[in-house]
Amino acid sequence: MGRRGFAIEVCCRAIQPSQTRRFRNPESEEGQLKATKKATTRPLGVEQQLKGLIARLDPKRQALIRSVRRALRKRLPSENELVYDYSKYLVIGYSPTERGSDAVIAISSGADGLRLYFNQGPTLPDPKKILLGSGKQTRFIWIESPRTLKLPEVESLLESAIARAKASSGPNERGTLIIKSNSAKRRPGRKSTR
Repeated sequence: MGRRGFAIEVCCRAIQPSQTRRFRNPESEEGQLKATKKATTRPLGVEQQLKGLIARLDPKRQALIRSVRRALRKRLPSENELVYDYSKYLVIGYSPTERGSDAVIAISSGADGLRLYFNQGPTLPDPKKILLGSGKQTRFIWIESPRTLKLPEVESLLESAIARAKASSGPNERGTLIIKSNSAKRRPGRKSTR
């Protein structure tokens, strides 16, 4: 047998029917199941993550936070929305940067209700004395309904806070939604020593 016959014989021996791999048809039942699993395990987008965080709240609070968020987004389209998921509160801050401390205003939803926080609140003109709190940097008001944002004294506070804020990206740019923290990723608190 010449070299040529040897090569064919080796080739044929290398590929025995018992050693061949069988590939599944992707259109078979099993292939469709695998494709479905791959499609459902994709990571959620930030908007879907936020919807999931809001869905944890009671239904009345969900509707209120959505409408307040929509109203603030219209007023601050170029600011970034920074979402913080704390164990008892969901906070959405509106900031020209990616830092929460630079936020102009923020909304906070907890078991006690929805608050609208004003960064630099102590320095804002508040002739009707509607700002609450005693912190050095922030003050807040309670939001009972979306109509609260349309009250003249609240409108005045919003305009003053926006005017005093750091320069934003620009009027034609759109801010982004950023999930800054997630309670599931955080370390659990210390156990009680009692």
